[in-house]
Amino acid sequence: MNIALTYNLRKVRNIKKNKKVIENIDFDDPKTILGIKKALESLGHKVFLIEADENAYLKFKRLKNKIDLVFNYSEGIHGKDREAQIPAMLQMLQIPYTGGSPLSYALGLNKVKTKEILAYHKIPTPTWQVFKTGKEKIDRQLKFPLLAKPQSEGSSKGIFAKNLVFNEKQLRKIVKELLKEYNQPVLVEEFLEGREFTVGVLGYPPKVLPIIEVRFDDLPKGMPKFDHFEAKWIYDNPKFKADPLICPAQISKKLKNEIEQNVLKAFEILELADWARFDLRLDKKGRPNILEVNCPAGLNPDPKENSRFPRAARVAGLTFPQLLQAIINSAVKRLKLKV
Repeated sequence: MNIALTYNLRKVRNIKKNKKVIENIDFDDPKTILGIKKALESLGHKVFLIEADENAYLKFKRLKNKIDLVFNYSEGIHGKDREAQIPAMLQMLQIPYTGGSPLSYALGLNKVKTKEILAYHKIPTPTWQVFKTGKEKIDRQLKFPLLAKPQSEGSSKGIFAKNLVFNEKQLRKIVKELLKEYNQPVLVEEFLEGREFTVGVLGYPPKVLPIIEVRFDDLPKGMPKFDHFEAKWIYDNPKFKADPLICPAQISKKLKNEIEQNVLKAFEILELADWARFDLRLDKKGRPNILEVNCPAGLNPDPKENSRFPRAARVAGLTFPQLLQAIINSAVKRLKLKV
């Protein structure tokens, strides 16, 4: 097939001598995009690279008659609905692509709207409140400890260890900081102290990949045990030689079935397609609660980087190229494409 791979590249900016800062942490390293391209080419596909920037629409328009399918791995640029940008362009141009509709991608990035839909359909998710000014009265239903998150960011961006708060003074302080830094509403939700899992969904019809448990035993003493920015980007790193992931998760058949049912139901009602990854945590009664959805999920081809969706796929017996082909096959079947 002729496949257009659309993506967003992470930028590195020099701020001082010998000091650099990574911008857009939820975008991808050039090595990741090159690895995906090579994997697609190893399957016999011809690959066109299209960065998901302001010029993407015209590039798609010029290549429309040469493209069989777009492999959408983009995050979009600017705005709280940015992950919907490329799907919307492709819908307009009538170019088939992997993944869900513009609406489903916009919902996936918006943690608050996702939770509202999950709660309406009675899928467990932690009790929450939205702070738009920081001056709102705290909902009596909320019980400390609480965790504060920017509403529409991915890759644990803005979710630091310090965001776990135990009293109103701490909460007001972190909400104020997040509102100023990210210029968007802040989601505050009850912190569930149970085990944490991440769960991939793949294919058409969708199936659940082996469940991953995320463990925090190797974090520094005193650091809170959840999947915050430091845990994901600093300590889950090859140089620390600690593996926080257990796959398949060692859980009861009952819990496994409950997680799978909740995730598949959420995948359906959010109108996702082909692939996505859900983060969950157990409450005090051992019930799995969905925290958020990741679409598109990370696809780092290097096993040393512990990318979670490929990790689950490998446990399921899929090589990285086979995983990409499974996503393509799902879109082809779902869209009834002739290839």
